[in-house]
Amino acid sequence: MIELARVEGRDLDDARLVQVHGEIDLSNARDLMSVISREVPHEATLVVLDLSGISYLDSAGIAMIFRLAERLRYRRQELRLVVPPDAPIRAVLELTNVPRVIPVQDSLAAES
Repeated sequence: MIELARVEGRDLDDARLVQVHGEIDLSNARDLMSVISREVPHEATLVVLDLSGISYLDSAGIAMIFRLAERLRYRRQELRLVVPPDAPIRAVLELTNVPRVIPVQDSLAAES
C-alpha cells in the first residue's frame, strides 16, 4: 500500500467513488495516481474522488489531481472532487484554481 495514504473504491449509484485518506505529497503522489487509476473501471462515466479524509496536500498532489482529470477526460470520464469547506486542503485547492477546472462539491450528499 502507499505510504501516508489509503485508497478505497466502490460503486455509488451511477458513479465510481474513490475515497482517499491520509496525506498526498511528493513521496506518494505518483504511486497514488496509479492506485486511483486502477480503482476506476473504463465503463464508469463519472468518477467522484472523495478527498474529505486528506489532511495534507502539496503541489505534487495538486499536479496529480490535474493529471488524473486529464487522463479521465481522455477516456471520456467526468471527475468530481468532494472536499468539505472546512477541510485543511480546501484553501490549497482554491488557491491553485482547481475548482475552475474540476467541479468541487462540499459533501457526498451533493452526489446522491
